[in-house]
Amino acid sequence: ARRSLASPVVSGVLCPCGSPHGSAAESGSGGGGNAGSCGRSLCEASEQDRRLRALFQKLDVNRDGALCIHDLAVGLGRLGLHRSELDLRKIVKAGDKDLDGQLDFEEFVHYLQDHEKKLRLVFKSLDKKNDGRIDAQEIVQSLRDLGVKISEQQAEKILKSMDKNGTMTIDWNEWRDYHLLHPVENIPEIILYWKHSTIFDVGENLTVPDEFTVEERQTGMWWRHLVAGGGAGAVSRTCTAPLDRLKVLMQVHASRSNNMCIIGGFTQMIREGGPRSLWRGNGINVLKIAPESAIKFMAYEQIKRFIGTDQEMLRIHERLLAGSLAGAIAQSSIYPMEVLKTRMALRKTGQYSGMLDCAKNILAKEGMAAFYKGYIPNMLGIIPYAGIDLAVYETLKNTWLQRYAVNSADPGVFVLLACGTISSTCGQLASYPLALVRTRMQAQASVEGAPEVTMRGLFKHILKTEGAFGLYRGLAPNFMKVIPAVSISYVVYENLKMTLGVDSR
Repeated sequence: ARRSLASPVVSGVLCPCGSPHGSAAESGSGGGGNAGSCGRSLCEASEQDRRLRALFQKLDVNRDGALCIHDLAVGLGRLGLHRSELDLRKIVKAGDKDLDGQLDFEEFVHYLQDHEKKLRLVFKSLDKKNDGRIDAQEIVQSLRDLGVKISEQQAEKILKSMDKNGTMTIDWNEWRDYHLLHPVENIPEIILYWKHSTIFDVGENLTVPDEFTVEERQTGMWWRHLVAGGGAGAVSRTCTAPLDRLKVLMQVHASRSNNMCIIGGFTQMIREGGPRSLWRGNGINVLKIAPESAIKFMAYEQIKRFIGTDQEMLRIHERLLAGSLAGAIAQSSIYPMEVLKTRMALRKTGQYSGMLDCAKNILAKEGMAAFYKGYIPNMLGIIPYAGIDLAVYETLKNTWLQRYAVNSADPGVFVLLACGTISSTCGQLASYPLALVRTRMQAQASVEGAPEVTMRGLFKHILKTEGAFGLYRGLAPNFMKVIPAVSISYVVYENLKMTLGVDSR
């Protein structure tokens, strides 16, 4: 009953073909015999303009020629469309070009036009059969492609809320009528709210890259997200650098005979090189963010095309495959920087004058091969890290969406941080032995005359001399930095997004 009040008004606002009318250019051109953009005559276009104005007047409760949040709440309520205050704020913000906190008629028309284009994209992405209708199976499949699992009964509930004629399918008009004055674009919004790898930086750039929606690609918002993520990573890594250096020292030097604790490790670093020595190796760690992120993103996009899927958004196993391959390509490209980071973190006071001096020394004394020490365990570590991180994050996301998502896919800051922290921790835990062996192999050549060690030989040696526990040396400082790293990167990311003009969602 509620929908029947609104449908005649909202349905009449746009052409059945999906082209909005009522712009000043069309209504003011004159000449009843001329055709509009969708082939309809201008007298019909002026009829659309009249209906648009009629809808605007119905919503303009206080008759001041502009729609504020109160007007929309009351006006839409009278039409049977009840929206939350947050939804209404989104509508006003999206259409308010002159930033006066309300929508005049021209802004209202532009909002409807822009919003309808977005709705058309979503409708097309859901309409798998290309028959102009969406059924329950298509909703289930679309969500499954994004890693969100719902039952067919849940999909039918979604359908019933939009289906006016009882066919249990939704055509374009029903879809548009339901969503036209609602800011939520269900499917893309799940992606927008649940970004993971762009937001969280815990020092290991092995996560599967985030998906970007059609709108983000078309508007160029994707590169702003990546820049914001890179800046957040730089600040986060710098703030947690002392813990990261302590982890490297414990991975390389700690043993049964040299049991290094956290306080003892910090004391030793400060005694040897002063407080500044806590940040050794951080410069190269920050510098490698930009090339690694850029190479990984470009490789991910190319691999997606190579996979040849017709879907805009990849399925989970496709994301893992593409993400792991992209991670391997990026890591291969910047791996010498990884070796430099380890050597800089382990250096003694006065050993090198800087990064370039360190690189020259390694090249002169050990040759080019030294820059790829530990390459194999590093590559092998990508799969368990990326796979478990993605699987845990998607599981937590699905659980939250099924149990707690009511009117919005927005999980809130706390849930997002908790999911990111847990998934990153699980990923690190799974790949940590490989990371430790990689670091020891990177550091091995720094001891002159030391015999060459293989990954297999090092694993055997650690298990023999230190037991399984030896493969997890340095785990404590590594986990200690996860929560501050995730929190700092999230806060900086959000602030950089605002600075770069990315909508805060």
